[in-house]
Amino acid sequence: MRFVESESEVAFRKEARAWLEENVPSEPRPHDGPAAREYDLAWQRRLYEAGWAGINWPAEYGGRDLPLSQQIIWVEECVRANAPGPGCLIGALNHAGPTLMMYGTQEQKDRHLPKILSGQEVWCQGFSEPEAGSDLAGIRTRAVVDGDHLVVTGQKIWTSYADLADYQELLVRTDPDAPKHKGISWVICDMRSPGIEVRPIRLMGGDNHFSEIFYDEVRIPLANVVGGLNNGWKVAMATLNFERGTAFMADQLKLTRIAQELVELAKVVPAPSGRGKAIDDGEIRAALARAVIGSRTLQSMTYQLVSRQVAGVPGAADSSLLRIQFSLVAQYIHRLAMRLRGADGLVDDSELGERSWTYNYLWSFQTSIGGGTREIQRDIVGNRHLLLPR
Repeated sequence: MRFVESESEVAFRKEARAWLEENVPSEPRPHDGPAAREYDLAWQRRLYEAGWAGINWPAEYGGRDLPLSQQIIWVEECVRANAPGPGCLIGALNHAGPTLMMYGTQEQKDRHLPKILSGQEVWCQGFSEPEAGSDLAGIRTRAVVDGDHLVVTGQKIWTSYADLADYQELLVRTDPDAPKHKGISWVICDMRSPGIEVRPIRLMGGDNHFSEIFYDEVRIPLANVVGGLNNGWKVAMATLNFERGTAFMADQLKLTRIAQELVELAKVVPAPSGRGKAIDDGEIRAALARAVIGSRTLQSMTYQLVSRQVAGVPGAADSSLLRIQFSLVAQYIHRLAMRLRGADGLVDDSELGERSWTYNYLWSFQTSIGGGTREIQRDIVGNRHLLLPR
């Protein structure tokens, strides 16, 4: 890893910081629904029009074609400025877009990538099923070839932003007689297609972030298959590597800032004993130290993963190690925040949007499930990194 910035990187950081200071919205992002979609699309359009979208995307798709190091600087400055995240565009920008770049046909790239980057398309991910969450190879949603179409029947669940999406990266079983990891295809599904029913799932944080989806003989053109028919497992693994690795870089780096905010919070809230401030309590100070160290470790792991990707030598289980650390640190930090806030942690502070302590505490529970459960990530580390027997 290289921590000394070049003159061009210093200039880029200065430019990014100045633009963000002038343009970050003052109003909080709505938690869900059409209002959240419009907020996210408006912010992405502002980024695109100002030349800040797709820092390291190829220029042919509207990006700036800059090194990944400058993408990191941009993310760091966004975290520093409390800029909005991708929101409902996370699937399009961080999963579908990179996957299409790697495996899509030229027609698929030309049709979707410019619209994704300019904030015109929202994508969701149709991978998990009621009986195939952690065991993704166990999916049962069927797709039967009928002429130049696939006819899809089945169900998906825990799909982020399905109620807001235009398209879906959908995994279907196209050869039921093949072994579990074979006979799967990755397809582009138009969410406006007849036969699709989306049922939002209300989470304990109060929003409808996830949905379950039902497919009743949905017709999808064979031209929408990405990476070739029955070759979807390989394509899906690429998608999951994006999701588990750098896709949540902003969330990972944000924990460093939140840990420091907890230190400042501990200076003003009372200690558990009622004598002095929380920062004066030895046990609280130790917990704060663990939070800061954990977040800094996560930050270093993020930089290490990116550095290896730039060098072309990614580790066998780097993204899974990062995802494990992210879930552990996120849950620890937000649990500590509730402990410091005491009874105030029970107060509805949803007007703060994504800065809500209570909402983020409830949100943190899903970090050990989304993108593959923590148990699955540990299994990957054991098999691929430690080379343990299955």
